[in-house]
Amino acid sequence: MLPLFLCATARAQSTQSITNPGSVLSIFLSLLLVVAIIFALAYIMRRFNVTHAGSGQMKVVASMVAGSKERIMVIQVGDEQHLIGVTSHNISHLSKLETPLAVKGPGESGGAQFKDKLVKAMAGKLNPAMKQEQHNDH
Repeated sequence: MLPLFLCATARAQSTQSITNPGSVLSIFLSLLLVVAIIFALAYIMRRFNVTHAGSGQMKVVASMVAGSKERIMVIQVGDEQHLIGVTSHNISHLSKLETPLAVKGPGESGGAQFKDKLVKAMAGKLNPAMKQEQHNDH
């Protein structure tokens, strides 16, 4: 009779622990911690460019969207540039470029231009004197 009584009290305690506000808070905080770790790892991978690990032998020179899942890209392999078509199921070599396109340096990308414009705009908002200087330059 004693083992049945202990089993019944253990079952009652286990059901009470789930509905206990302290355990619900503990479960929620644990879940929040796991999600925070996932986001932190994603940020670190993005920050240190882990996903684009390569030897540097091949790079994308230019890219243009041709459809919802289609792109036309110019890639450089060594000294040669090739025009390729990329879809969700296929990559096709379209042609070899006789006259190579100029390769943009790391500071000439569209992202860097946007960053420079954003910095200037923010400087103008924070310091109106800088905004007047920018207008005088143009």
